[in-house]
Order: sequence, then structure tokens, then C-alpha cells
Amino acid sequence: MKKLVRAVLLIFFLFFGFITLRFGSALTQEGNPAPYLAAIGQHELSNNGYEEVLRTSTRIRYISKFEDKYPLGMAREYMETLGWEFKEQIGSGLMFEKGGDAITIETRQYSKHYYIWDIPKEILN
Repeated sequence: MKKLVRAVLLIFFLFFGFITLRFGSALTQEGNPAPYLAAIGQHELSNNGYEEVLRTSTRIRYISKFEDKYPLGMAREYMETLGWEFKEQIGSGLMFEKGGDAITIETRQYSKHYYIWDIPKEILN
């Protein structure tokens, strides 16, 4: 029984150590890290390319992998599937147009491997 408890504790500490090393200080930069870690876990197990982290009354937040060759590709691809045309990148924001309306999507690096992006809820209506 003691060996089983030790094995479970060892696995737990190895997992916790891996999470700490992989994400480091990024864990608490957005507040409660639980929804972000859950979304990253779902993202790693799916083929989506992005995963929803949270939904508020004004915006929806997604998380995607950061790729050097196409860093903000999933945010652009998602918006283009909604019919928005990419115009330009302004700092960390992506500007889109659709039918005379313009919108800027906020993006930011979450860790070395992931970035988060917010879209206003009104564009989904």
C-alpha cells in the first residue's frame, strides 16, 4: 500500500513539475490558471487548432498554439470563417473588416507555446 501511495505522489509531483516548468510565471498572469490549463489540455487532445477558455458578457477568449511561421494564424483563420477580411496587424491587434464595419481582435502571448485572443461577442450575432 505504501508503494502505491508513493507512486501516486511521485506521478503527481512529476506532473506538477512539468506544468510549472512548461508555463512558469504565465500560470497566474491572467488570474485563475485553471480554465487556461483545462483549455490547453483540451486543445492538446483535439485537432481544433484553438480552444475556448472563457466567455463573458462582452467577449469570448480563445487559446491557440504559437507557431513561428504563422504566429497568429488561428485567430485570422477563425475570423475569416465568420466572413471577416483581414486588413492589417496593429501591434498585437488584428484588424478585420466586413460590410463596412471594422473590428480589432486583441492577441497576447500567454506562454512560450500559447497565445490568447479575445473577440467581441457582438460579431457572432
